[in-house]
Parts: sequence; structure tokens; C-alpha cells
Amino acid sequence: MRIAIIGGGIAGMAAAYELELARHGGVSVQYSIYEASSRLGGVLSSEHAGGLVLEHGPDSFLTEKPAAAELCREIGLGEDLIPSNDGERQTCIVVNDRLIPLPDGLMFLIPTKLIPTALTPLFSLKTKFRMALELLHPPRPSDEDESVAALVERHFGKEVVDRLADPLLSGIYGGDARHLSARTVLPKMVEMEMMYGSMTRGMLAAHRAMRKRMAAQKTAAPKGETPKKPRGIFTTLRGGLQQLVDALEQRIDAKCVRLNSPVAKLARESDAWRVTTSEASELYDAVILATTAWAAGTMLKDVDIDLADELSIIPYSSSITVNLVFDEKDLGPLPKGFGFLVPQVEERAMLACTFVHRKFVREGAAGKVVLRAFLGGMHKEAMLNETDEALVATVREELAEILGEEIMRPSAKPELVHVARWRRAMAQYAVGHKDRVKWICKRARSHSGLKLAGNAYDGIGISDCIRLGRQAARELVTEPAEKLKPEDRERTQAR
Repeated sequence: MRIAIIGGGIAGMAAAYELELARHGGVSVQYSIYEASSRLGGVLSSEHAGGLVLEHGPDSFLTEKPAAAELCREIGLGEDLIPSNDGERQTCIVVNDRLIPLPDGLMFLIPTKLIPTALTPLFSLKTKFRMALELLHPPRPSDEDESVAALVERHFGKEVVDRLADPLLSGIYGGDARHLSARTVLPKMVEMEMMYGSMTRGMLAAHRAMRKRMAAQKTAAPKGETPKKPRGIFTTLRGGLQQLVDALEQRIDAKCVRLNSPVAKLARESDAWRVTTSEASELYDAVILATTAWAAGTMLKDVDIDLADELSIIPYSSSITVNLVFDEKDLGPLPKGFGFLVPQVEERAMLACTFVHRKFVREGAAGKVVLRAFLGGMHKEAMLNETDEALVATVREELAEILGEEIMRPSAKPELVHVARWRRAMAQYAVGHKDRVKWICKRARSHSGLKLAGNAYDGIGISDCIRLGRQAARELVTEPAEKLKPEDRERTQAR
């Protein structure tokens, strides 16, 4: 069986790794990875400088989603997994150039503690009163999707959308709460509303249930057993996420990798798929499209125009990361926590800033301050056309205005600067996304040997992409065998 993997990001690499495992397990399979750029890894890209690790794209993955950590352990990187430094974890929101910490007991968007919520300057008295009344919301069964902003505003008011929901989701998706799908992005909150009416009551019930489970597990644990340390919310690699890319690349047959090979055309010929680049045209039994949805749509236009159109409709945002490295003695003491988020209503270029040296403790970071600013998003695509110098100047100016010149001293010069641009890289789960993806998956299944993987379908994170890439490869090597009669399957396995 010959399989073409189009796209050499983490989803495509995970698919190739899974096919390598199948080959070592005796399955007769060949594959090729077509990557348009000069390197594998997609947005996973790290730089080492003076003992520091600078991430150009994402800096970590969610610990609660296991696929990334499992893959790291499989390929020998288990000892290099490091958790986020959650003892220092605190997030601030910028309001009128002031950094206001998120109140204690705030579980994502839902307040669960009365006194911290009542005392926080993040919300007005009117909003706090509305939060108290939210406990009276009746259950609201509904099969219709709506935006995150509509859901949150109905329960807590517009100020919570502007100062909390929008910056939090912009930090994750680079998108806008007024367009993101509540059913896809916040499914648990939608379920809470249907069951309890009040999302606060739903969250408190979930929290009580979790504490009971933890107490039961503690009681059931053998006496003398050392309790497990709490895991960090985020996990990364000691050498940066490029370490994962490099380790996977070593396990993928180099002869199968085709860099600088954008696919110009994808066509169906009888029971095969023809993949055409500017230099060659080859036939394959199956194709894994591990690209952005819009790129997959472009390639599938001659195969299935309806599927291509639905894929092309999925919106994407662009982003910019700006890494600034300072000597600690050149700056004043930074505020506590991992960094801050900037609401859209503040009308700033920055979406967020992470204090990287606090989020993950690495030996090389001693005495250094690493600030990572995020710009771009759905409303600021034009910023990608600005020069590096202009972007750095904007970030430094806004940092001085937000943190104050007593911290960002005018005399402080960064020792290292790096700017990375990621055009149309982050899928946006717009209202109706769940139904659209359900239709897309059903339609894709009607084309034998076609699989889709990437951040456009069922999760935007690194773990999601790894899970979908491996799943696509696994399905392709098992489906042909499952279609055989038992006696034919035995003969095939014997060969």
C-alpha cells in the first residue's frame, strides 16, 4: 500500500511515525511526506541561544490531553518532559493600562468564590450583581449552536465577554468570542446550562464531584505510598518543542521526506490518487491531508467541489510572536505570574505577553528575563506586513505603557530579539463548526483512501494534531485488512 502524506507539520509527522511503526510490525506500506517549506514541524520551532530556549510557535501542550506526552515517551523523550511552574501561575488582564489578576476561584470563565469575585476590580458593581443573579438561571435545553459571546453575555453580561472571555479565547485561538462556537469551544458549559441552568451551580457541582473522587482515591491508596505530585497544567520539553520534531524526524525514513514540494494538484484516477508537484506526478492508494483546511480545499477542488468548499469555509487567523531577552538586572521586578492578556477593547496591538522564564523553569534561564509577546489575530492581519523593527518597537512601547517605565526602563536593551510570523495557521471554530466538521468527515469517508488531519477538525492543540495524525494512519493500514474475508486475511498476514 502506498500512502501520500501532504503536510509535514506535527500531524503529518505523527502519521508518518505511525506508518513506520506499521512497517516495523510487518505491514507492507510505503509512504511519502510532501512538505511545501524547507523543514518539517510546521509551527513547532525552537531556537537555542546562550542556554535559553525560545519558542517561535506554541511553547507547550495541555497536560490533560495525553497524546503528545505519550508520543514523547514512546520516542525516548520522557525524561525531558517538564511541567509548567504552577506555583508561580497567575494571569492578569489589562484594564486601562493596569494589570488586574484574575480573582481566586475563577474556573475559566465561571466565578466559584464569592469574596474574591466581590472584591476584584476586574468587574464593575453592576457586573458583580449580575454574576450573583446568575445562580437563578433556569435550565435551557437547546440543540442550536451560538457564539461564545452570546452564551457568556446571557449569563454574566457584556463586560465579562470583553474583559474575560474574549482575551482568554484570543490567547488560545487567536480569535473572537463573538464568532467562536460555544458547542465546540465550551461544550462543558453548554452542558451545564442545559442541566443546571446556572453555569456557576454546574461548575460547583463538578468541583464537589472532583473533590469526592480525589478523596476516594486517597483513601483507596495503599498506606505508605507517596502521593503523586500534582501535574502542571502545561507540559513542554527541556530542549523546546523542536526536540520533538527532531526526534520524530530521526524515526521517519529520510528517503520518504520531500521538502520544498508543494502539491499543485490532487486527482482521482480509478482506485488511486494522483499527487502532482512541479517536479513529479505519482500514484498512491491513499492520501492523508495533514494541511490547513483551506489548503486541503484547494487541492480537492477537482475531486469534490462540495467538500472543497466546506473545507475552505473554515476560517483561520494569523499570529506573530516576538521574543525579547533581557538581563534581569536591566529591568525592574516584574509582576507575579505567567504574564498577562490584553482585551480587544483596550485597542492595543498586543494580544498577550508571557513571562517565559517563569512559566517553565530551565537552568539556562537563570538571570535572564524572557518576554514573549503575541500579536495579530482575526482583527489585526495587516500587522504581518510590518517590518520586524516596527513590530519590536510596538511591543516595547506597549510593554512600557502597561508594565510602567520603572520595570521596562527606557535604557534597557534586549540582548536577543526574534520575530516569527504564522500566516493563516490557526483554525477558528466558528458557530456551526461541529455540524460542518461532521458533514466534512462523512463526505471524506465517501472517497476511498482519503483522510484528514490537523487543527481544523477536532481540537487545535499539539496533542489533538498528534492524535488525529496517528489515527488517520492507523485507519488506513487496518481498513484494507478489515475488508478482506477471514481466509484472505490469514493469507495476507502469512505473507
